Amino acid sequence: MIRVRFAPSPTGPLHIGNLRTALFNYLFAKKNKGSFILRFEDTDKERFIKKSEHHLLNSLKWCGITPDEGPDNGKYGPYRQSKRKHIYKKYIKYLLKNEYAYYAFETKDDLNKIRNEYKEKGKLFIYNSLTRSKLKNSLNEFYFKQVKTKKKHATIRLKVPASTTIKVNDILRGNIYINSNSLDDKVLVKSDGNVTYHLANVIDDHLMKISHVIKGEEWISSFPILQLLYNFLNWKMPNFLHLPLILNPFGKGKLSKRNSNHSNQFNVPNVPIFPVKWKDPIKLTTILGYRELGYLPEALLNMLAFFGWNPGGNKEIFSLKELISTFSLKDINLNSARFDKEKIKWINHRHLQCKSVSDLTRLVKRSLKEKKISFNNDQKLQKIILRIRSQCTFVYQIIEKSIYFFKPPSLNQTYIRKVLLNQKRNKKILFLIIEWLKNNDKNNLSLLKHFFYKLAINKKINISYLFQILRISLVGKLIGLDLYFIIKILKKKDLMKRILNLIFFLN
Repeated sequence: MIRVRFAPSPTGPLHIGNLRTALFNYLFAKKNKGSFILRFEDTDKERFIKKSEHHLLNSLKWCGITPDEGPDNGKYGPYRQSKRKHIYKKYIKYLLKNEYAYYAFETKDDLNKIRNEYKEKGKLFIYNSLTRSKLKNSLNEFYFKQVKTKKKHATIRLKVPASTTIKVNDILRGNIYINSNSLDDKVLVKSDGNVTYHLANVIDDHLMKISHVIKGEEWISSFPILQLLYNFLNWKMPNFLHLPLILNPFGKGKLSKRNSNHSNQFNVPNVPIFPVKWKDPIKLTTILGYRELGYLPEALLNMLAFFGWNPGGNKEIFSLKELISTFSLKDINLNSARFDKEKIKWINHRHLQCKSVSDLTRLVKRSLKEKKISFNNDQKLQKIILRIRSQCTFVYQIIEKSIYFFKPPSLNQTYIRKVLLNQKRNKKILFLIIEWLKNNDKNNLSLLKHFFYKLAINKKINISYLFQILRISLVGKLIGLDLYFIIKILKKKDLMKRILNLIFFLN
């Protein structure tokens, strides 16, 4: 059975690059009727941020990516590594007993000193088979005797074999060969007793029966270390696939927090990098996400899917359901994709146009409620949406471009005096319109048109000028939808009230 996992470290907000990883895992699982597992790799206590987990869960929920197993349910838990220490102990003992791992006693200061000494000689320090015999560890006969007394404060390192070719296989790249002398003896257990990513990752993936590991290209460097651990523990390694990078809008370098829409201090394009807003608990700043900027979750997922995946053909707009049915690992390519912030706007526009009127009505009503604007006529709201949505990329633009339907316009003295001349005549015209509205049906279009044309002739003005006066009273500016449509949507009492407001404004 296909079992994949998304295993973020809660050390900050969920980046869209990591969301892309979650999406690919989710699509692969759902396409193959498998399971998508959420696991928190929270052993890094120094960088742990409590709010990070909430941000991650909130982001996945907004996007509609629902785990089949995770912290709240599943038979392979706990799904937080901090709760699995008792599980790891047995395997740590096994590695030590079989001399696949050893104790190391260097402090951070010791290691920094050694690195600086190597740097001064123009060399790079690697803690491995070429250097470990001279260092403070249990492989050194002098320090071996100190294991019993000092092991509580020691780290445990992987014993990488000397001068060995390690072969790993990536679904995209095929076989990759690495000389073991280029690898560090990675720390498996820190001096505080917490297991590091490498060991916890392997143990958890094995015990949770993970069949495929799909993650970012930046993790390839740790691939041979994982292979060694699987070999030492006599376990079958899952299938691995490392996704191509998402590049910044310049196409140079990975899309990172430096590209955040919050600040441009790094002289790089500002683009959204989080699915939902992030309130930084340390800097006390708020960075808006795609949700707050008005993007639809399906548009964001559609864009992310095309960063490294292409099913062929000309179709570019996919719903989540369509992505699941179309997705295949063979359609993932090695080329890194450049982030295009104009393309995501185009995708969002297309998804907005594809939405049903009832769905858009629900979204617009929710947005109006957030703005504390009351509009309870769904039938009229649907008519407004149908007229205006082709002009809009975001839901909030539907409201912006039709705000005059929901609240009276703000009148600007300078603008009105510039557009409307002969205010005395204008007021007379407006009074006559009010009088007509009192005694007639505003929805009788032929009668209304006849009245306007007759009024324009009697007052010796162009009909277009008459419409300008009326439009300013209803909209506040010479913009908006067809005037007859506006009159039909607004209630008669609101029409009269707005016309009166302009009359008083012209005094």
